[in-house]
Amino acid sequence: MRKYQPHIIKEGGVEFHLGEFRGGLVLYDFKKMLIYLDAKGKLLFGKKFKIYNEDHPILYKLFVYYIRDEASCKKLGIDLGKGLLLSGPVGCGKTSLMKLMRHLVPHQKPYELIPSRNIVFGFNNIGYRIIEQYGDHRFYCFDDLGVEPIGRHFGKDCNVLGEILLSRHELLLGHKVKTHATTNLNAKELEERYGNRVRSRMRELFNLVAFDKGSGDKRK
Repeated sequence: MRKYQPHIIKEGGVEFHLGEFRGGLVLYDFKKMLIYLDAKGKLLFGKKFKIYNEDHPILYKLFVYYIRDEASCKKLGIDLGKGLLLSGPVGCGKTSLMKLMRHLVPHQKPYELIPSRNIVFGFNNIGYRIIEQYGDHRFYCFDDLGVEPIGRHFGKDCNVLGEILLSRHELLLGHKVKTHATTNLNAKELEERYGNRVRSRMRELFNLVAFDKGSGDKRK
């Protein structure tokens, strides 16, 4: 039987050691995790993908959250019982990072990353069933939260993601089902988009991890 080795990930015949397995615990190494993330990013997004030095503070916060480093999370004010809201300017790399991070800990329950606008398009076609669909016990990351259009089904408007976030809040409280999201908007803009009630639930749903406002567009 193969020894349990959560700190070793194989990609294309290459073994990446993210740390050491000692005494039943993985002692992760930040630099080794960066090396793996860079390699995995190139596999997923092409050879032009790179890890930027200025993003290391953000990556460190994401790393300690995903590996469930309780001591480091406590120092950074990160609650492991909540999901992540990764915010920052357009093109700073939020979506790519959320796609990448789930590969760091393949032994943990994965989440599905879904564009928020696609959920609204689904609502426009099938109505309120789409809200029920995302009120299940699966883990999701809602991408580009806050810039999706208002939903409309049979002439009735609906703030679809706002309703889904309320459902996800109930799931977190009752069943510890976490939700993640990415957004280009700041706290004030999110409140304007979803209202104070949803915004207050979002504070309980998410840890806010924010890129600097001056982060450049990496897609250029």
